[in-house]
Amino acid sequence: MKLILASNSPRRKELLGALIRDVPVEPSHFSEEDAGLSARDTALLFARGKAADVASRNPDCAVLGADTVVALGDRILGKPKDAAQARAMLRLLSGKAHTVYTGVCLVTPEKKFSDVVETRVVFRDLEEELIEAYVQSGLPLDKAGAYGIQDGYPLVEKYEGSFTNVVGLPMERLKALLHEAGII
Repeated sequence: MKLILASNSPRRKELLGALIRDVPVEPSHFSEEDAGLSARDTALLFARGKAADVASRNPDCAVLGADTVVALGDRILGKPKDAAQARAMLRLLSGKAHTVYTGVCLVTPEKKFSDVVETRVVFRDLEEELIEAYVQSGLPLDKAGAYGIQDGYPLVEKYEGSFTNVVGLPMERLKALLHEAGII
């Protein structure tokens, strides 16, 4: 069965490509509007919405949707709108623990599989020079919470859970879902 990735994320495409070669990408048109839900429920809602949107146009295929949410307590930190907002988010996360939730949803013609994976991340105390250099690199502008654990900047002190979850696709859980669906 053909699998489609319902995402524009180059990170998700690269991670999925380690499991399945040449997966086509079809971005979703699902609107990610604040539904007033918890971070966990938001990640799952958005993953399901993205997968359902692309599956509606590809009824004979399997479709994978995913969404990553960064939460500091009850506050959800989305993608920053600009460099000033990225700086503010990084300052807010500095020296604190937060949680990264990634919702994954796999829709096949027969069934729907979904789950949320949670990883706890602790940031170092960030100096202003590091924040400024990172923001000037442009890397935080397309990422939830204004950071990528994989970007090569010393932001994270430690994490508990899945590294790939923080990147945007929890590979350990995804392998199990793909196996359960008979795709791998």
